[in-house]
Amino acid sequence: MVVAFNVTSGEQGGWAVLQVSGELDLVTSPVLRQRVHDEVAEGRHSLVLDLSEVYFCDSSGVGVLIAARRLIRSCRGRLRLILPARGAAEGSHVNRVLGALGVRRLFDVYADLADAVDEGTEPLSA
Repeated sequence: MVVAFNVTSGEQGGWAVLQVSGELDLVTSPVLRQRVHDEVAEGRHSLVLDLSEVYFCDSSGVGVLIAARRLIRSCRGRLRLILPARGAAEGSHVNRVLGALGVRRLFDVYADLADAVDEGTEPLSA
């Protein structure tokens, strides 16, 4: 089975949004890393990574998420993640990997795009 990896970009409520789908692994993570760098280079420092269609993430994918956080923070920007449906509450693969590595608490995680771009919504607890 061949799984397509895709990253699409958009904007909502002043936030740049990258929607990621497929497997985030050693082969595909450089694509996401480059897209994050492109967004920042274009002056977008409020970024939402929508991982709701990511069903597998290995350590290289986690590395890209941590690097994205570091890059955005160096620009005094904001990074928010959207985990797969019910992920933060019920333990999606991405959420479990972030939790197992002890880095889940580093990220502001939201249930959906509407919550992620709403300034009044608090992130989900780690």
